Amino acid sequence: MLDKIKEINTEIEQFKIDTKEQLEAFRLAFISKKGKVSTLFDDFKNVANEEKKLVGQELNKLKNLAQQRFDSLAETLQNNSSSSADASLDLSLPPVPHELGTRHPITLVKERIIQVFERMGFNVSDGPEIEDDWHNFSALNFPENHPAREMQDTFFIEKNPDMILRTHTSNVQVRVMEQGKLPIRSIMPGRVYRNEAISARAHCMFHQVEGLYIDENVSFSDLKNTIYHFVKELFGKDVTVRFRPSFFPFTEPSAEIDISCLICKGAGCNMCKHSGWVEIGGCGMVDPNVLENCKIDSTKYSGFAFGMGVERITNLKYQIRDLRLFTENDIRFLRQFTSAE
Repeated sequence: MLDKIKEINTEIEQFKIDTKEQLEAFRLAFISKKGKVSTLFDDFKNVANEEKKLVGQELNKLKNLAQQRFDSLAETLQNNSSSSADASLDLSLPPVPHELGTRHPITLVKERIIQVFERMGFNVSDGPEIEDDWHNFSALNFPENHPAREMQDTFFIEKNPDMILRTHTSNVQVRVMEQGKLPIRSIMPGRVYRNEAISARAHCMFHQVEGLYIDENVSFSDLKNTIYHFVKELFGKDVTVRFRPSFFPFTEPSAEIDISCLICKGAGCNMCKHSGWVEIGGCGMVDPNVLENCKIDSTKYSGFAFGMGVERITNLKYQIRDLRLFTENDIRFLRQFTSAE
């Protein structure tokens, strides 16, 4: 493998780069996940144990060389491009007119959700995005080392392991319950964070709207009627709702909320995985342990909670199939929602 490393080292040093296209070709050939350097790292597991230390050192040197040459040449090309642009700038030309922007689809859908629930008597509550373990997990019936914590990949604050980026807006539910002002009828919209790979179907930052209703004699029937009304208001009277049994540590019983697919009308498509149904959130009756953790008498009071992803609802409402579009700041994408305001 050492001979192969030397060979690629020579290729890197002799690779001619005068244009951005050649720079991109260099990146694909040596730095990308399928490049030659990555391939050598994949083959490293086959190296004999007594040679791994030496080979590993040379591999790291090769990787650093490729990255340093790429960074240096990228900066040189950028400086050259800027110099050329400055030289050709005509200061006598009129300024580029400022174009009016448009509201983000996530904002439009979140505000519409808030409007629907406000009409049902819910108010809006907010809370911190950097949260402690108690409000994000323990108070919600997540015991330490409980397997349910593995359902949510968490970002931890490096200097304080007890502090995290909240994984759901349920932390606001706990803070509202701790205030002890009953009855409670509130929704909690906001950003949440999970350590997930970014793809068309997942992101490390997204938005949720959770709801909480606590009073005497609250039943699962109240929960179902609330969700039915919300879905009909947001998606239309022709949309069908179903509840599937599920599990959440902070509710019992628990259910997933599905609606008939808005794209194929229940016939089956890629969005609904050919099932005719799309999940929009979860719900359930608040577990008595959670009420007691927040100093609420579970023998007197009961309640329900629900939560849904704003991106998922936006996908359905506007038939957007790639989550990454929401955070890429592509003006061509955002312009499509001018009329949606």
